[in-house]
Amino acid sequence: MTDWLARASDERARAGVVRAADVRRNPQSRPGLLDLASNDYLGLADDPRVREAAVAAVGRFGTGARASRVVTGTTAGHAELEAELADLTGRPACLAFSSGYTANLGLLTALGDPGTLFVSDAHAHASLVDGARLAKSPVAICPHADLAALERLLREREQPRAVVVVESLYSVLGDAADLARTAALCAEHDALLVVDEAHGVGVAGAGRGAVHAAGLADAEHVVVTATLSKALGAQGGAVLGPAALRAHLVDTARTFLFDTALAPAAAAAAAQACRIVRREPERVAALHRVAGVIAEAAAIEHAPGAVQSLPVGDPRSAVDAAARLLDEGVVVGCFRPPSVPDGVSRLRLVARATLDPERAADAARQAAALAGVPA
Repeated sequence: MTDWLARASDERARAGVVRAADVRRNPQSRPGLLDLASNDYLGLADDPRVREAAVAAVGRFGTGARASRVVTGTTAGHAELEAELADLTGRPACLAFSSGYTANLGLLTALGDPGTLFVSDAHAHASLVDGARLAKSPVAICPHADLAALERLLREREQPRAVVVVESLYSVLGDAADLARTAALCAEHDALLVVDEAHGVGVAGAGRGAVHAAGLADAEHVVVTATLSKALGAQGGAVLGPAALRAHLVDTARTFLFDTALAPAAAAAAAQACRIVRREPERVAALHRVAGVIAEAAAIEHAPGAVQSLPVGDPRSAVDAAARLLDEGVVVGCFRPPSVPDGVSRLRLVARATLDPERAADAARQAAALAGVPA
């Protein structure tokens, strides 16, 4: 094992894909560090109301859920969270999981069988890729955002059932799926559409998500997954859809049945965040203003979500640029193979509602200069 681990480490080093869990990149550990990397899009992770909700839940329920949701792990806080999420997104029912990753794994494995074809967008998140792999279903990879290819895969399939898997806003390029046309194709070919709204809830559609904005909140053939750890500033994940699907997942989703429930404090924090998003749409508007400022300053196309993607080229150049920015007090996301599905390394500049636009613009120009983008 020791020799194998050493060889694997050497291979990663040669490819320029060595990663580190570095406390220097944590803004809470370095006062004054400009954060253009985290997913706290609306600044709710540090909102006093969200903090207070979490603290109150610890006082009421303790620090942990103690058991699976189907044993003793379901609290009134979980029910409250599910009601708030369903209300925010306009979906009929919701089931909370311990993370967005486990929500995607649980959903896809509970839907899969040999008679169901999974059609997954080439840029789908790792949790969706892993869920499809574990589902015991045949899988077809659709070229990114290629609706003609999607239609052909659905029309030519041999399986009686199909599940199409997309993200509403993609986490690397920051681009958006055409949900209205995708949902129409799925309806035409009797397919279920799973939309990962990890980067959409709290961001798109005045915070209610891209599925709601596309007029699909009531569509029975559309299922939404979400994380609570990005715009909602907490922790956990959820699946939102018909009540019959929720009942199916309670009985069959292994990451729900065999995982200790989401901590009550995280559930309460996310529920409070949902209420804030509904009541304060100006936060979402502020996020999009900052995103536009970053894109303009970096001389890149303005992506529709929080993530503004700056191509760099080879992995080493991306790592070097991110390191130089960190030395100068700016933390950015550094994405390189195999995290990027198209093989192009990027600096990911993430907008947040609470950022000072001028400071964000200065940092974006600095990042673009290091990436070799012409001024």
